[in-house]
Amino acid sequence: MHATATAADTDTATELAGWLRLQHLPGVGPVAARALLARFGLPPAIFATAFEALREVVPAGVARAIAQPPKPLANSQLELTLQWLRQPGNAVLTLADAAYPPLLLEIADPPLLLYVRGRSELLSRPAIAIIGSRNASAQGMQNAAAFAQALSAAGLTIISGLALGIDTHAHEGGLRGEGGTVAVIGTGADLVYPRRNLDLAQRIAAQGCIVSEYALGLPAMPGNFPRRNRLISGLARGVLVIEAAAQSGSLITARLAGEQGRDVYALPGSIHATLAKGCHALIKQGAKLVESADDVLQELQWLGGSASVAAVQDADVPLLAALGHDPHDADTLAARSGLAMGELMGELLALELAGRVERLPGGLFQRCK
Repeated sequence: MHATATAADTDTATELAGWLRLQHLPGVGPVAARALLARFGLPPAIFATAFEALREVVPAGVARAIAQPPKPLANSQLELTLQWLRQPGNAVLTLADAAYPPLLLEIADPPLLLYVRGRSELLSRPAIAIIGSRNASAQGMQNAAAFAQALSAAGLTIISGLALGIDTHAHEGGLRGEGGTVAVIGTGADLVYPRRNLDLAQRIAAQGCIVSEYALGLPAMPGNFPRRNRLISGLARGVLVIEAAAQSGSLITARLAGEQGRDVYALPGSIHATLAKGCHALIKQGAKLVESADDVLQELQWLGGSASVAAVQDADVPLLAALGHDPHDADTLAARSGLAMGELMGELLALELAGRVERLPGGLFQRCK
């Protein structure tokens, strides 16, 4: 079932009711739900199964809960979800849906339901996750945006978690490329957390995709965010850690990525920088050290990566025309391009990471190709 605003009819409501009832059953998580689906089929068949047969798959308490009539919570969630589905761009993907992201089917505990705002097809496209500290340095945020823009320009979708800091700038960079971006959130899909990213979330919903495994209306709770991290890594072919302290939550995602068979990449930093400690630890543990977007593309064996980045930048970055083929300092480039200094330095860094611009002694920049 791929429930959307155009499919909110009686049949859809009946089928969705079964999935929501299964989702809200006490004691039934993703693993137990998957076992029940594998044994008995879709939710209506599960709820029609005799207690004795259910007991062969789940504990007696769970089997008894399945045999009980639907609780008011499931009914209220059904009405809320059907109302939400009437809004353009909203959809619910179930574990049995043909459009369910194939990479999530490879992880140990894929969500029973995915609530999606925006372009659901991005969930099944080749992707790279970019994560890091919420309290990121200015350089870290520039790196996140630059790597995301270059990788998105090469056609990879950028996955992140809509948090402040690295996540925010990864999404911004992803929106500037053809690959787009996906935000995996830790609340219901009808909510935005943190509220400071409301504008960004609206742009992602319009141009990219927001996805959540949590029921509509569920607010931000501390335990939700580490749990959703398995989806950030699960949707991606690899995870790139930009900055992370020694005890950063980003290391949880990196660990999950390794357990899921995904590649882990990390940017090195100063040995004196607190926000480089986590990345250095990952590199010691076997993460691949990367210094440019091309390093990531080569590790992924992404065909045509460098050419795609260069083509987009030549066509879409007026800064290259402003730079010409002679060395210039940042003040000259700001005057020529009309860009604010912060925006200028971010674009220069993106071009430098993509191998299009070289930084020279004396604060000068020169076009490479």
